Amino acid sequence: MNIFRLLGDMSHLLAIVLLLLKMWKTRSCAGISGRSQVLFALVFLTRYLDLFSTFVSLYNSVMKVFFISSSLFTVYLIYLKFRATYDSSHDTFRVEFLVIPVAVLALFVNHEFGVLEILWTFSIYLESLAILPQLFMMSKTGEAETITSHYLFALGMYRALYILNWIYRYYFEGFFDLIAVVAGCVQTILYCDFFYLYVMKVLKGRKFSLPA
Repeated sequence: MNIFRLLGDMSHLLAIVLLLLKMWKTRSCAGISGRSQVLFALVFLTRYLDLFSTFVSLYNSVMKVFFISSSLFTVYLIYLKFRATYDSSHDTFRVEFLVIPVAVLALFVNHEFGVLEILWTFSIYLESLAILPQLFMMSKTGEAETITSHYLFALGMYRALYILNWIYRYYFEGFFDLIAVVAGCVQTILYCDFFYLYVMKVLKGRKFSLPA
């Protein structure tokens, strides 16, 4: 554990809490991509299958439980409890074009050809692209609510901080995971345009919107 990983984890937690609070307080999931949230749920379910077989620390276990449960709860809110507010007409990204290639890649590019290792690798690859349906949805609607944009910014900061975490671990611990680093960099790059627009809108105090 180091300060960059801790801050990254806290940013990730903040993103999820912001998203859940937004939906619960407004009783609506408008502007939220259900497809992205399903992909994130799949990411956590496949990554943390070792929850009951491998104990690292209490912190590690609690975080795993939180990410799995919160992602499933988010999917429940979107597709069941607040289904009437779900904008399915704009949430149309073809997720099979992400899941299938990622699954094939995980089978061939991994650290070890074992079930848990392949699923972990699959989750790493998929997480790097899981936000695409949300960004695609925002590009179709042309704008995002303030809370939704805060959620995405916090999520992007989580990945950026994890890059600093990997740099720290490489120099001070000699640890380097090429798969995680490359996937994390890809994910951060996807947020770059959003980061720029977010900062500009915040500085100008204007409603967050995307170019058509």
